[in-house]
Amino acid sequence: MDFLLSHGYLLCEDAHEQAVMKPYPPLGLLYLSSYLKARGFGVQVFDSTFQTREAFQQLFERQRPSVVGLYANLMTRANVVKMARFCREHGCMVVVGGPEPAMYPEEYLAWGADVVVVGEGEQTLEELLPHLARHGPAGMTHIRGLIYREDGQIVRTEPRPLLPNLDALPFPDRGAVDMGGYESAWRTRHGHFSVSLIAARGCPYTCTWCSHAVFGNSHRRRSPENVADEVEQILATYHPEMLWYADDVFTIDHAWLTSYARQLQRRGLRVPFETISREDRLDEAVISTLAEMGCARLWVGAESGSQRVLDAMKRRTDARRVPGIVHFLQRHGIQAGLFVMLGYEGEELADLEATVGLLREAEPAQFLTALAYPIRGTPYYEQVRDRILSPGPWEEGSDRDQTVAGRHSRRYYRFVTRWMVNETILHHHGQGGVRGFARKVKAALNARVGRLGMWWTRREVEGQ
Repeated sequence: MDFLLSHGYLLCEDAHEQAVMKPYPPLGLLYLSSYLKARGFGVQVFDSTFQTREAFQQLFERQRPSVVGLYANLMTRANVVKMARFCREHGCMVVVGGPEPAMYPEEYLAWGADVVVVGEGEQTLEELLPHLARHGPAGMTHIRGLIYREDGQIVRTEPRPLLPNLDALPFPDRGAVDMGGYESAWRTRHGHFSVSLIAARGCPYTCTWCSHAVFGNSHRRRSPENVADEVEQILATYHPEMLWYADDVFTIDHAWLTSYARQLQRRGLRVPFETISREDRLDEAVISTLAEMGCARLWVGAESGSQRVLDAMKRRTDARRVPGIVHFLQRHGIQAGLFVMLGYEGEELADLEATVGLLREAEPAQFLTALAYPIRGTPYYEQVRDRILSPGPWEEGSDRDQTVAGRHSRRYYRFVTRWMVNETILHHHGQGGVRGFARKVKAALNARVGRLGMWWTRREVEGQ
């Protein structure tokens, strides 16, 4: 084995995901695995999702790989750092990649990594692995897309151009992981199985809080034929009842969507699926196409009901259109879910009230709230940089743990969420009768508690 790949996400440590139980394999690693195997490298994937760090260490000691590659994101920093340090202490070279190391290269190099891969990893690893085998982690200035330390200095090589043709990539190496474990988790909890795939890489939009550390502001799509080929392979091999298109904005290219819908229809493929889009890339014609393809649920990044906040985020969306989009989705039999972000810089009570108004009018089947956090490398991070508060050592947390001094307290926003959720239930034209009445009475009480809690904690701010 030339290369051991892993990612450090441990389901056993994620109480929220244990409650939801909708795990998916790490597609990025599976793309790397299939690409490198196609070029003759010996690759093994340790999918940590259903495992422990101890199991990783045991596998490492049995296999003794010459190089370990670790993918790190916001959720996995602490585990990846521990895994990197363990490998380094046992004489193994460590390569890290993903959005986190690209933004914190010096920290990852200090905590056990020999090399940080910036951007897409396929071609970079194809060049890097033979060099490491012959020369070790030095003299790599000719390999684009790297950050490493040599003679006490940080060396950054030229950026690597993004892959121009995604169709040239082999499909993700799903056979390298325990797909049966994922199927069992899904079927036990939900009675069906869902498999993920991705039809494009990158997002061209300018949202100030979103990281573009891997793909930049690019957007590259696979051909409709290539994606349909993968869907056929997935269905023939794993027999899922659902698909999850993990694109940042699935409906960004309307001509592509129409062509892809025709491909699926021509092949007799109509599999229920879930995906994500934006208000400005949806209209009734697009929604009708999604319904014909089998879309069961569409998540829309509403973020706020306040146009002032959306404009501050550089979202380039129109809050006024969101309720109508939700209603279009519902009329076509598609469940609508909304993402809402709280606590963005400059948000005031009037903005929160506008968001509640949007949710009342839209009546989505579901909405999820998140408290804004500054991710290094984003415009939002730079805007609040001088007021960022971290609760503990870098190596033990993540950017998700950071907050902004002077902002309302986390407790305040817990009351905001309670108010929003119950106001939405209260105004939802759903279940009637005794049960519906009882539910609305309970929602009214909880909404009142939420507002009272907001008033009670209105002077609590972060950093005090």
